[in-house]
Amino acid sequence: MSRWVILTASPTGEDADERLKELAMTAAATPGVAHCSAGVELPGSQGGQGAVWDLAGEAAPATVLPNLPGADIVPLAPVNARVVRLDSLRRVKRTLLLTVRHGTPSETVARFEADLMAMPAHISAIRSWSLSRVPGHGRWTHVWEQEFADPDGLNGDYLLHPYHWTHVDRWFDAEVPGSIVEPAIAHLYRWADGPVLGN
Repeated sequence: MSRWVILTASPTGEDADERLKELAMTAAATPGVAHCSAGVELPGSQGGQGAVWDLAGEAAPATVLPNLPGADIVPLAPVNARVVRLDSLRRVKRTLLLTVRHGTPSETVARFEADLMAMPAHISAIRSWSLSRVPGHGRWTHVWEQEFADPDGLNGDYLLHPYHWTHVDRWFDAEVPGSIVEPAIAHLYRWADGPVLGN
């Protein structure tokens, strides 16, 4: 089974999120689709187009979602993942798309990936998570995904945690020697009505 993250423009209007959910439910009923969900980016997101889709299955995105002009379709090749149960169905799905600088030694990339995957052991607000490489994409090299019970888990516990400052930020901060991540990232989060990771 394959997974994709897809970035698209958001529908206009106050019912944009509901319209996305309806489109995703229709797509989820397509043969060969194991999961499809979508949502409008919440305030504080940056680098996206307005909406984020998560698709899993055997059917190609162009077949399942043919009417998404300008979509950035990002294929995921999992490195590692963990599924953790949340008490409520409703949750925040966060997606970070990033680009490791071309020419970075593979040993350095492996240390970077290990620091990301160690975050859940230090930051309890992270529930389910997945780290993937992005094969054959012209821009992104990695996608780091998490689920949180609410936005505070992401914007407070996660982003403000000492582990984040000391072990993860250094890879992203261009002023720190040894940083490897290009400045242009997509930090996107949305509401989800049920589990996304693990489908």
